[in-house]
Amino acid sequence: MPSLKDLKNRIGSVKSTQKITKAKQMVAAAKLRRAEERATEARPYTERMEAVLANLAASAKDSPNAPKLLAGTGKDETHLLIVATADKGLCGSFNSSIVRLAREHIVRLQGEGKKVRIIAVGRKGDDQLKRLYGEMIVWKTNFLDVKQIGFAEAHEIAEKVLAMFDAGEFDVATLFFGKFKSVISQVPTAQQIIPAQAPEGVETPDLKGAVYDYEPEEEEILKALLPRYAAVQIFRALLENVASEQAASMTAMDNATRNAGEMIDSLTLQYNRARQAQITKELIEIISGAEAL
Repeated sequence: MPSLKDLKNRIGSVKSTQKITKAKQMVAAAKLRRAEERATEARPYTERMEAVLANLAASAKDSPNAPKLLAGTGKDETHLLIVATADKGLCGSFNSSIVRLAREHIVRLQGEGKKVRIIAVGRKGDDQLKRLYGEMIVWKTNFLDVKQIGFAEAHEIAEKVLAMFDAGEFDVATLFFGKFKSVISQVPTAQQIIPAQAPEGVETPDLKGAVYDYEPEEEEILKALLPRYAAVQIFRALLENVASEQAASMTAMDNATRNAGEMIDSLTLQYNRARQAQITKELIEIISGAEAL
């Protein structure tokens, strides 16, 4: 049985931990609102671009002059996985759920005899993936020195991916990230960005019988639009990740704070019982000594 001093020290240690988790929860709650606003504000632009892409791709995909980013290489042998996670922990299962989805994708592709390459965006994803798939990681980056993620960071990643595609280093690129739904719900998501295809459920504009005449031609527009589409999708994923990370961190720290409170109550009860037992023992010894005299 631990001594009174040990119990007192442990109670003090848990209280210190509780202060840290409470502070982390408050910081995450403060950052969440702004992160959620940025993610929400980016969605209309992304969704509209997806609709435009779906409309243009419907008529240009089968064209012999269709851009390579839309038509693909004609092969399906090498896959590039862009796994976007957070740079820091203390956010529950947010990072591990994204990595788990990527691992399932890797196992399936390897079972089909495909070659897999990985770009790790975020330190936590890199830490988890390199244990089993370190030889597949061809490039990695993080945002530890970036105060606020902007389009410049997404554009840098997109340029790296597009340069690899132009060099023939992969045939299909899939982006993995956590889509923000609510404070208690962040959904691990996989989205193919090369060859470009609009996500399921995207509604194309209802032309009501009208015919659009594009100037320049659809193929020329797509050549300019598709590289930006890849960068926008990566930027959207990074913003969704930031909001999801703060929401998951707030929830995890709230649970940790409550668990610490329950542990403090339990240890305090144990401490009081041990203290009462020690006092009772000392009284018994005093009374026994008095009776012996």
